Amino acid sequence: MEILKLAQDWARSEVFSTRFFILFALVFLAASFGFWHLGKTEIARAYVIPLLVAGALLLTIGLGLFFTNKNRISQFEKAYHQDTEAFISSEITRAENTLKEYQTIVFTAIPIIIAICALVVAFVSSPIWRASMITTIAMLVVILLIDGTAHARINDYYQQLISLDKTFPQKP
Repeated sequence: MEILKLAQDWARSEVFSTRFFILFALVFLAASFGFWHLGKTEIARAYVIPLLVAGALLLTIGLGLFFTNKNRISQFEKAYHQDTEAFISSEITRAENTLKEYQTIVFTAIPIIIAICALVVAFVSSPIWRASMITTIAMLVVILLIDGTAHARINDYYQQLISLDKTFPQKP
């Protein structure tokens, strides 16, 4: 039963964390509206569409993760009561795969994309390109911030699953 509580607590933490994607999405959307409404210069007007797109992407990510993790809370209980060993095994496998994805996408690909965007900003003078690259960098930094804490949480969850799995009676 401790494993079920651990899994549900992890999912609840993820639900809370995904709200930050939604919060940042609203900030990006508000900034887009602000630049659209108040922007007088060419560079200010250039931020409208990139901020709108970034806000929409962050909102989509946030809502998708929110509902996915919200559903997991009840699914965990059903899976745990159906077959505890299979539940533990599947959660360990899922956590391992998620940790590998974080390493590849969040901690390798995103920093490379940020570096490329920074280079584009340095060498291109077009307002729309600069606004797009700066907005992309800002959005990716938000993703890094939120996913950095999510990575730490799933790594901790994985370590706890491994330690609890070792204490679980194994079938011969």
